Amino acid sequence: MRYMMALGGISVIIAIVLIAFYLLYVVLPMFKPARIEQVASYPLPGGASTETLYYAMEEQHEIGLRVTADGSVVFFRTMDGSLARRQFLAEETLANFTAFAAGDPSQRLLAAGLDDGTALLALHEYHVTYPNDVRVIAPRIDWPLGKIPVKVDESGRAITMIAAQSDQDQTTIAALTEDYRLLLVNRVEEESFLGDEGEVKITKSEIPVTDKVTYLLMDVEHRELYVAERGGIISYYDISDKAEPKLTQRVQAVTTPTEITSLAFLSGGISILVGDSHGNITQWFPVRDAENNYTLEKIRSFNSQSARIVAIAPEYFRKGFLAVDDDGYSGIYHATAHRTVKLEKLSDNKPTRLAIAPRANAALVENNAGMLEFWRIDNEHPEISWSSIWGKVWYESRERPEYIWQSSSASSDFEPKFSLTPLVYGTLKAAFYAMLFAVPMAIMGAIYTAYFMSARMRGIVKPTIEIMEALPTVILGFLAGLWFAPFVEQNMPGLFLCLFLLPISIIIAAYGWSRLPDPVRHKIPEGWEAALLLPVIIGAGVISFGLGQPLELALFAGNMPMWLTDELGITYDQRNSLVVGLAMGFAVIPTIFSISEDAVYGVPRHLTTSSLALGATPWQTMVRVVLLTASPGIFSAIMIGLGRAVGETMIVLMATGNTPVMDLNIFEGFRALSANIAVEMPESEVGSTHYRILFLAGLVLFLATFMFNTVAEIVRQRLRVKYSSL
Repeated sequence: MRYMMALGGISVIIAIVLIAFYLLYVVLPMFKPARIEQVASYPLPGGASTETLYYAMEEQHEIGLRVTADGSVVFFRTMDGSLARRQFLAEETLANFTAFAAGDPSQRLLAAGLDDGTALLALHEYHVTYPNDVRVIAPRIDWPLGKIPVKVDESGRAITMIAAQSDQDQTTIAALTEDYRLLLVNRVEEESFLGDEGEVKITKSEIPVTDKVTYLLMDVEHRELYVAERGGIISYYDISDKAEPKLTQRVQAVTTPTEITSLAFLSGGISILVGDSHGNITQWFPVRDAENNYTLEKIRSFNSQSARIVAIAPEYFRKGFLAVDDDGYSGIYHATAHRTVKLEKLSDNKPTRLAIAPRANAALVENNAGMLEFWRIDNEHPEISWSSIWGKVWYESRERPEYIWQSSSASSDFEPKFSLTPLVYGTLKAAFYAMLFAVPMAIMGAIYTAYFMSARMRGIVKPTIEIMEALPTVILGFLAGLWFAPFVEQNMPGLFLCLFLLPISIIIAAYGWSRLPDPVRHKIPEGWEAALLLPVIIGAGVISFGLGQPLELALFAGNMPMWLTDELGITYDQRNSLVVGLAMGFAVIPTIFSISEDAVYGVPRHLTTSSLALGATPWQTMVRVVLLTASPGIFSAIMIGLGRAVGETMIVLMATGNTPVMDLNIFEGFRALSANIAVEMPESEVGSTHYRILFLAGLVLFLATFMFNTVAEIVRQRLRVKYSSL
């Protein structure tokens, strides 16, 4: 049996160590540094005789696109630069290219301004087939509004700068003419009531600008327009009403003599990235104030590069971006994590153009030597940094930096919010209220049962409480969520009155019992006095809940939860911390009670009898001898109970609103680490950042439990040594 017990103990230790190593195995890839390596380098596809305006790649990064100043679109194979197809944007007009811009990268829109005051919109499309199980990608250019250009300037002046966005609902073009007029054209195709093709509604307006405009940028929702000027000024326009665009704000994005050298939208079209001539990159986005007005605010800066920022390429679906500078350095950044993921010198040549693949796993870099370089990128988890997990983060569309956990959304411009702080806070909040309820009851009950209760009654009470530990916590969670939470809401005054009236009733009953004549008191065998408290407890509960309804009508207008919200500003959720604390307290009580009771009962009898023989009262003996001797076991019981409360899942999952908020309010819910894992693990993609950060949450729980148990063991050993001489 000794060998079997040793084998079992060693097996448990090995299993725990293996669990820890597996958690680390899943979590560590999140912190693996990014890698970037050059795969190929070749002369510019289509020839270097004309200037490059734009690069892009399709999803598999096998086919690249190059738009040149003569209006040609060159599709090429990224591995060797060989031509796949060549088309011209302006096939139906003799006008010349004078401006070019790309829309949101995920929509693959190309916009060209012509010298006759017209604009042409095109889409680069990729048709994928699998003949003989071999992937074949056929690129082509489509014209969503037709091959005939859209008239922007009625006077026919050349367009020198353009920004455009187009979707199924509308098309919006902002164009700067050679005589410095900024024109806004909106085209909406209205359907008839019968579902037939309706008429096209075109709205035009003009925005006054100066001759210093250097960049135009329009968001994907057609609501915001940014105009950058020489001197580092950015004008922020609200173009929701296309007929009357409004200047919302002018900000000094960079200070002179620094100039804006690159301007781009972060994925989703909410934030703008401003690169300057000193190598700094800043993130800006509109922030709503108390009056519900939006102002453009500088959120964070990236200062890893020191030379002029040549180009910024935002990732298509994440909040990351690439940037190259005049010194040939390339930086990989993530905005939300406020992290420079990788900074590497690509070559001694000066980069001139940059593009990133839709999956952010490849990049194209053109340099001034007339060469195009194809780079592979390994950057799976840029969202993770110490600040994004544990610190306050200023997320897009939020008024201030916050701790937020929100791992998914139906919106394509969603910014993942992976802060574990509110989950750890919720875990500790649940454990705090549970222990606040369980520790006094369990320890005091253990002391009375082990020291004052008769042996026969102890033989009934102790097994009964220990059997409670076998009750599945899912049952407690089910009862707490579906029965106890509504009961508390409907009887809140009665519950608080019970918490006040119950101890008073017990004290009064005990005092009355002590004043009874000795013959009456001696009829009850010693150690059975606690049984007389059962009717007192039941009576106090009945009276409390009976008086609860009249008190609620008289003092709280018949609805105490609403009164708390209206009068005191205290939010009340039906499934809240009070419900969880009481329900989880019942789950923790048997553990603390059983270990504490064994510790008290195990105090050697010669210590207690010696104390009593020397004249100490039973209470003096309990406080000064028994509790000190049993303190190692009692402390272990509390720490083991705390570990149980921290790791509890089903009660927290079913009895709270599972909202990751940080509030000490006992009437509000929360979300704990364990419940979060249970809720989100089935929906997470294996190997994704979301998946791995859930394992990180599990590792945090593992380390917390290990820490509690370690502290408990250290303190227990010290207490044992200290009081072993009694």
